[in-house]
Amino acid sequence: MDLRSGLRTFTACLAMAAGITAAAQTDSATPQAPAPATPAAEPAAPAPTPWKIGPMEVSGFLDGYYSYNHNNPTEADNGKSNDYYNFNTDANQPGFSAAKLTLNHDPAPIGAHIDAVYGRTNRLINTSGQLEYIEQAFLSVKPAKWKGLEIDGGKFVTYAGAEVIEAKDNWAYSRGLLFAWAIPYWHFGGRATMPVSKVDTIGAQVVNGWNNITHHVGGPTIGFNNTLTETKYTWSSDIYTGKADAPSGQNGYRNLFDTTLLLTPTSKLSGYINFDFAQQKQSKTSQGEGVNERDNLYGIAFAAHDQFLPAHAATVRYETLNDAGGFSTGTPQILQEFTGTYEYKWKYGFLGRMEYRHDWSNMATFHKENGMTDSQTTFSTGIILVIAPKR
Repeated sequence: MDLRSGLRTFTACLAMAAGITAAAQTDSATPQAPAPATPAAEPAAPAPTPWKIGPMEVSGFLDGYYSYNHNNPTEADNGKSNDYYNFNTDANQPGFSAAKLTLNHDPAPIGAHIDAVYGRTNRLINTSGQLEYIEQAFLSVKPAKWKGLEIDGGKFVTYAGAEVIEAKDNWAYSRGLLFAWAIPYWHFGGRATMPVSKVDTIGAQVVNGWNNITHHVGGPTIGFNNTLTETKYTWSSDIYTGKADAPSGQNGYRNLFDTTLLLTPTSKLSGYINFDFAQQKQSKTSQGEGVNERDNLYGIAFAAHDQFLPAHAATVRYETLNDAGGFSTGTPQILQEFTGTYEYKWKYGFLGRMEYRHDWSNMATFHKENGMTDSQTTFSTGIILVIAPKR
């Protein structure tokens, strides 16, 4: 008999004993006063009224940081940057990651979404001519008769990965190796999603490759995704396959398989496992003969997040990334990283994070003041101001 069953049995016995004792008492016993009625629960606080410009809801954030790099890279070495980071790349100096303005109108049946971004984030996810100040801009259609089917067209962030571009929506301040080097940031094209049950949603995409407005060679990239949402976990998987937008020509292609298992055993404790496998084939010419080169990249990430107090949280993350062909990082190597993050939420929308991170490789690919080394240690502090009605 387990503890729960034993408690139920013990409680039932107490109730029976109480009933027998009450029946044995004389009628002259003084009656007990009735127990006071349980007060009604207070109604839930109403949702905050969204800020609007016309039909569009408005929100945004500001994100800045300071990062100390123990290697002390110089401007001549690598632009005084944290190697293999994105967004919080500036080393040993204050940095401005992003200012973002979001305009959103949920489809009913027509909707639109625009994310305008400025700062270091903008310069890393976009290049000139790629709508460089726009993170997302798409129109949506979702008629009530379509049973949940939604179709979007335009520029939108990828479904792949366990992390997202915005630091405030992640557990750690820095983005991990898999986010930075294994998956795309965004796509341009069309996508559709539809629930097929109460817990399962499927989707498909036809897009112009990875981080491209215009695909210069080959055909489009096709994507498929599936998300299974249960009470204690969410499992999402994504597949992208298509021609590589590279000088290799029409025979080049790039494939990606990404899957993430998000675990939510309690309201305070969460974790995830993220796996990526990417493959790129390039056609090159060697001594007048065509040669196909196939490079593989794969990696796995583990993270745990504990919201141990309403305003306090802690996160740990470990990742390993095997870029055997060097097609993503530029050097054939195995990268690893460990990150520990402490988070504090102030009132009025301020979010602060302090973070320790250690990266290492089997190759000496990290810049140091007096040369190259095989590891890098950083300490970072990030401050984010969320601009929204409820912060």
